[in-house]
Order: sequence, then C-alpha cells, then structure tokens
Amino acid sequence: MEPSGVDEKSLGLRLQQARKKAGLTQQELCEKANLAYSTLAKIERGAIKSPSIFTIQSIAGVLGTSLDQLLGITAHSPTTSKNTSKTGIRFVYFDINGCLVRFFHRGFTQIADASGAPADLIETAFWHYNDAVCRGDMTLDDFNAALAKQLGMQSLDWKTYYMEAIDPIKEMQEIVTWAAEHYQVGLLSNIMPGFINEMQQNGIIPQLPYAAIIDSSEVNAIKPEQKIYEIAQEKAGVQPNEILLVDDSRANIMAAERMGWRVLWFDDYRPSESAARIRDSLEF
Repeated sequence: MEPSGVDEKSLGLRLQQARKKAGLTQQELCEKANLAYSTLAKIERGAIKSPSIFTIQSIAGVLGTSLDQLLGITAHSPTTSKNTSKTGIRFVYFDINGCLVRFFHRGFTQIADASGAPADLIETAFWHYNDAVCRGDMTLDDFNAALAKQLGMQSLDWKTYYMEAIDPIKEMQEIVTWAAEHYQVGLLSNIMPGFINEMQQNGIIPQLPYAAIIDSSEVNAIKPEQKIYEIAQEKAGVQPNEILLVDDSRANIMAAERMGWRVLWFDDYRPSESAARIRDSLEF
C-alpha cells in the first residue's frame, strides 16, 4: 500500500525534522524501525516515489508522531474525515496483549521445556524485568541475558518465543479493521522494542493506517502511568471524552477513566460478546 498524493520532498523534510526532534541519528532510527539505512536515506532525500505507507507508519511509531503528521495531512483534510459516535467518541485506542492477540503464557511453557526450569520460576523472573524493558529502561538484549542467567540458560530470545506463542483474536482483528474505516484508531500498548512492527509485518495484527501508535518502549512510560495517557491524548488530538480505550486490564482502564476517557473492558474469554459491545459503543 502506498500513500497517494504525497510530495516526496516534503515528506523527506518532515521525516528528517521529526527524527532530529526525537534526537535520533539515521542509523538509530533504522535500528528501531527495522529499516534498511539506504531506504531511510532515500526517503529523507525525496528519492523514493510513493514509499510504502507501512514503512512510514513504522517510522512514525518510533518517532512518537502520527502517520498523518509525517504525510502532512491536516486535521481538516477530507482524507482524515471520520465519524463521531452517538456518544461522542472520535478516536479509539486498542491494547494489544490480551485484546488483539491472546497472551503469551504458552511461551513460558516452551521456555520450561527448553531450560528444564519450573514454570513458576520462569514467570517470576520474567515479570521481574518486564516493566523495565517495556518502559525502555532496559534493552531487549539485556532482558534476554538477565532472563537466561536466572534460568541457567546460555542464551534466550524472548521475541521468538513470544511471536510463536501469541494467537490473533479474530473477533478483535475484525473490529479494529471495521473501526479504522469509520474512526481514527490507534494502538496503545505496554510492549517490548520492535514487537509492534514485527507483528504488523507478519500479519499478526492488522496493517492499517493507524493515526497513532503509542509504544511504551518508545515513549518511556507504561500503563497505568499517567504519562503514557498524556502522550496518547496529545497524539489523538481530540478531547479526553472523545477517546475510547479498549483494554483487558482493569488498572489500565481505571487510569484512563481518571483522564476523562471513555473505556471498555475486553474479556478474551468472551471475545464475541466483547467485540459486539465495542461495535455498539461506536454506533454512529
């Protein structure tokens, strides 16, 4: 998919300005966005005609900006004209783990089989470090090394275990795709570096023109910390009561409510019922 009507030179300039504002070199941005250096250099020079919208979306997520901002689409452009629900919702944020994909506990079992360590030790070690790596305080490599050491393994690649363990929740995939046709939608997730981009590339989560991707490891804050909601609210560009958060964590939902957001709890044991409630709340 390619963005239409985009001036390559202007896009390159906006991307370069956003990258410098984020304090990243071209090489650093390439590493975070899983992008070839030559591709980024050409985009910034305006040498690539109609670069992939998924590439630009991935770059926007790393830089903490929106796809529309990089493409130079204003809030008043017909391209971004979307609906408002009967209850006033204009922007929908979806959580990933436990909402778009079934959680990764099966990965713990796989590590137990590989290491011989008991499952409770694996979970304890994992959760000890999880917040730090999701907040960006710890690199994924350091996380892998620390977890491997705790479990007596020579090495461990958590991303591989994670990607093999998760399953897309079909009902929610359909709802997100439907919602994106009618509303501005975004992702708001406590997640490790590079996971969102890989899930999109592998088709585990829908490849859509998300208006905002709030990756905890990139913004250095995790739910339910207030900071991440403030960042997400700014990126949404609407009033707090015009935002709906769909999340499977009660704590995350309560924090969003304190910000004045609308919320819906997702129950992955009853995905069809939850999906129906979401669609009902977005009736326009």
